[in-house]
Amino acid sequence: MGQKTVYYYHALSSPWAYLGWPEFKALIEKHDLNVVVRPTRIVPDNGGVPLRSRPQPRQDYHAVELDRWRRRLNMPLVLKPKYYPTNNEFSARMVIAADRLGLPALELSHALLRALWAEEQDVTRPDVRIAVADRLGLDGKALQAMEDTPEIMQAWNDSHEEAKRRGVFGTPTWIYNDVLYWGQDRLNFLDEALSAD
Repeated sequence: MGQKTVYYYHALSSPWAYLGWPEFKALIEKHDLNVVVRPTRIVPDNGGVPLRSRPQPRQDYHAVELDRWRRRLNMPLVLKPKYYPTNNEFSARMVIAADRLGLPALELSHALLRALWAEEQDVTRPDVRIAVADRLGLDGKALQAMEDTPEIMQAWNDSHEEAKRRGVFGTPTWIYNDVLYWGQDRLNFLDEALSAD
């Protein structure tokens, strides 16, 4: 049996991607997964609705759920961080650059999400992203310099188009054997599918 491949579509502004990382990391280790890293954004064409465009009761409930999950998982998270909503494209392109270089892109992704959701940093600022990468022992300046290259810009656009084509609407979404698992609270189902094969 060959190595199992999971596609991971996630927005670099998603609190759910942040909260889901420890459990997903455990699944990667448990099943020795090959993870295809696909930073993306919400896909309105497929029914995704950005938080700030949802009716107020849904926005209020979102905060209630975040509070429940941060307590359940015992993870630091500010319910209304200073720099959210944010443009997640810059962080996404840095993660794509790290992935292209064979660096720990998922660790970088989580660190950038933690900077936004737990440390209340403005991840749209290059110096913030560089510092986050540097703390992981990566060359933050080199990664940041790659963000605006044609190759990385194209990869970012391709990632979003691929997500749209494969039926992704919200993040985080995992795809294994062409089956979608949307939301960090569905990782147990992904675990079951991986264990069954």
